[in-house]
Amino acid sequence: MTDRITDSVLYRHLWGTDEARAVLGEEGRLQGWLDVIAALARVQAEAGLIPEQAAREITEHAQAALIDLGYAAGQTRQSSHSMLGLIRALQAVLPEDARDYVYAGATVQDITDTGTALALRRIGGLAWRDLRRIEARLLELAVEHRDTAMPGRTHGQPGSPVTFGWKAASWADEIRRHLDRLREGAPRWLVGQLGGGTGSLVFYGDQGPAIRARFCAALGLADPGISWLTARDRGAEFTQLLALICGTLARIGGEVYELQRPEIGELREAVKDGTVGSITMPHKQNPEASEHLDTLARLARSSAAVMSEAVVQQHERDGRGWKAEWVAWPETCLLATAALKIAIGLTEGLIVDAEAMRRNLARHGGYQVSERALALLTPRLGPRVAQDRLQRALAGGRAAGRTSSQALVQDGLFSPAEASYLTAEPDTGSCQQMTDLITERAKLARAAEPQEWP
Repeated sequence: MTDRITDSVLYRHLWGTDEARAVLGEEGRLQGWLDVIAALARVQAEAGLIPEQAAREITEHAQAALIDLGYAAGQTRQSSHSMLGLIRALQAVLPEDARDYVYAGATVQDITDTGTALALRRIGGLAWRDLRRIEARLLELAVEHRDTAMPGRTHGQPGSPVTFGWKAASWADEIRRHLDRLREGAPRWLVGQLGGGTGSLVFYGDQGPAIRARFCAALGLADPGISWLTARDRGAEFTQLLALICGTLARIGGEVYELQRPEIGELREAVKDGTVGSITMPHKQNPEASEHLDTLARLARSSAAVMSEAVVQQHERDGRGWKAEWVAWPETCLLATAALKIAIGLTEGLIVDAEAMRRNLARHGGYQVSERALALLTPRLGPRVAQDRLQRALAGGRAAGRTSSQALVQDGLFSPAEASYLTAEPDTGSCQQMTDLITERAKLARAAEPQEWP
């Protein structure tokens, strides 16, 4: 049994993905650290600091499956050191002549920070893949519903008409910006850490920078150029991006949540066979996916905020903020990967009811024409007078039960022919032009970028 509901066998699918847990769970985390320890040993052997045979033995035995976790945990508690238990457990499976060379000239942060960079590369790759899949679906919706008119809404109230394709293009464009951020951030985030006690690399003498560069290269990471033991902006930036991604997905989910309400009925989540909306009210179809995206976004923002707190550190090493990252960093990653997976299902199964959109435009009596009417009236009367007279005419017309066309001809604001023209069809302005621009721009960007990150 687990203590945390996010790790519960019953509910864990709601708070992370198996792919992410393979990276961030106990075995994945330990294997990442062991990979770093092995790479360090190989580079040290190349520099003549440890025997080559010892480096080969360390590399061969640096496998999480060979580690006695119970022994490692006991040694961690006994030593009160966060890495010594793992070191001793690795030493226990090594030939005697290689044991002394494990972890030579390294610190906990050298191993864990570099291990986090390796994990970040894999989590970022999952995010890149899933964001591109979501973007592709949203672009399909944008093209398919380029001309599907629907009520635009501001402050929860119907305003000037828009098209659903334009709305989907807006979502896709926001996803594209997150892809841009992932691409731009990779060189900053995917760097190794090798600094020793205070970051001075004094253990390695004048070979320090060269050894660090070879160490990073051995793991496919960039050389940071300078130790970053208390410079924690990299992890904070990445998790803030994950929180932003979750926020975007929650924005999409929130729209589905609202527009699925039966009195609106413009969008609807697909329902899998066997889904139960309510045990006590069997008629209900709850917006489970879109609702949960909001929950995940709230939690992701909370964990990302802890990562921002960790940026404030002192001197050359400070365990207070750094150790908080051990909880907040994987938590944000798990939440984000869960959100991405749910958003894929939501967008790919989304049901769009164009007829309901048309009905909702009609049910407001055409009064959403007011913005376009104001634009036409302004040159005649001036902006302030036009706004005042139009607002009074429309308010009076609605109170009297008149149609918008009838209200527009009140007080001679428009001729009957002009009013009829204005209200004949929903005027969605430049929505189609903007949709075309975004879909074409995204098409070009997708063709020019790799399918895998970084």
